[in-house]
Amino acid sequence: MDVEEYVRRGFRQGISEEDLRAALANQIRVFKPEEDQEYTERFAQAVINEVKNSTGIGGDFFSYHHSGVSMGEFGVGSRGSGDFFAHRQIARVIGRTRAAVGVDEMDDGGVVEVAGTAGGRYIVCAVDGMHSRLSDFPFLAGFHATRATLRDAYVMGARPILLFSDIHVADDGDVAKIFEYTAGITTVGEMMGVPLVSGSTLRIGGDMVLGERMTGCVGTVGIARHLTPRKSAAPGDVILMTEGAGGGTIATAAIYSGFPEVVERTINLQFLKAVEALLGSPVIGEVHAMTDVTNGGLRGDAHELAQTAGCRVVIVEDRVRGIADAKVQEMLDALAIDYLGVSLDSLLIVAPGDTVPALREVISDAGVRIEEIGRVEQGSPGAYLVSDGKEQDFSPRFRESAYTPVKKVVDRHPADLAGMKMAVEKAADMAIEKKRRIIRYLSSVS
Repeated sequence: MDVEEYVRRGFRQGISEEDLRAALANQIRVFKPEEDQEYTERFAQAVINEVKNSTGIGGDFFSYHHSGVSMGEFGVGSRGSGDFFAHRQIARVIGRTRAAVGVDEMDDGGVVEVAGTAGGRYIVCAVDGMHSRLSDFPFLAGFHATRATLRDAYVMGARPILLFSDIHVADDGDVAKIFEYTAGITTVGEMMGVPLVSGSTLRIGGDMVLGERMTGCVGTVGIARHLTPRKSAAPGDVILMTEGAGGGTIATAAIYSGFPEVVERTINLQFLKAVEALLGSPVIGEVHAMTDVTNGGLRGDAHELAQTAGCRVVIVEDRVRGIADAKVQEMLDALAIDYLGVSLDSLLIVAPGDTVPALREVISDAGVRIEEIGRVEQGSPGAYLVSDGKEQDFSPRFRESAYTPVKKVVDRHPADLAGMKMAVEKAADMAIEKKRRIIRYLSSVS
């Protein structure tokens, strides 16, 4: 519970300070029953005082242009069309940089070239947030976030050399969560020979957020000589996909839908070992692009591949069906979750057709199944699915497949998506203008 937000909302709704103090004190006692009434009332009054002191301050440093669109209603973080739109606005705010692969390309990791190195060398950086619903399962949260960030470096053609982490636990959270989360990270790190070297540990909102909620991220830095970004996919390429058993998303679906036994299927290093083997093979030099099936599932990644490469991407459903782990697929079918729109953590490889035998051999020798599932064609950018012999649109939905009971309830399409996009875009415009103003200010006083 965010007590600061509780007070701000109360004042906006016209609740008197006295009533708000009493109501907040009652809420604090729910989370801190060991505290007496005198303490909770002083706490509530202190929060009210801080809110009053920090309300109404004007100027660039204290206010921002509100879009009027909330994260939830726009689907930010839900890996669908709304989320992709928001991320493209983030890229606009960042602007042009000297990156070899920048955020505007919507790839798995960012890349900068190291100047003055013989033969060319690239530094790759990626970061992944832990799955928000794994707060009560910190080991799983750390394990899957680490696998995810290592995947993002690997698919850019890089070998990870270090890990860094961040963890925030709310005020009432058990300190042990920090250790469990770190153990999850280092389990993967030690198995793959990638050390965890730095990080940050804080409380969510300091004193202002009560409860046990945890959030955090894991990042990695890698080194590459041959890059495999999405933009390198070319007409005539074929698309191969490895078996996937999912990660944080599948584990979450299993836990909250009554299939806890499926979680064990997600505890593996198949993907990482397969790409590690690929990077050690001469055939890697022939690979044009790689990505992992995460953002909105195959629907989202096929769409992003098509948009970034400027090509048609065609997926053949008959070849995809069965590539997921059998136990995972059984759960998805039982829960009516679209397996094409959920993160399976499979590896996608885009390469010329004549490389397929060599690619199959390398991946299969690493103990991972792989199938050819589609192709890249010349034409207007877009993703298409061949199902029952007919080609149809394969665009991502507004949100990824609803994979928990709560997500099935909130899985609604906005009535005025066009208007919301305009408001979100306007907010990005205003942030860009503020950045320019502050840069001008800093330049004038330097």
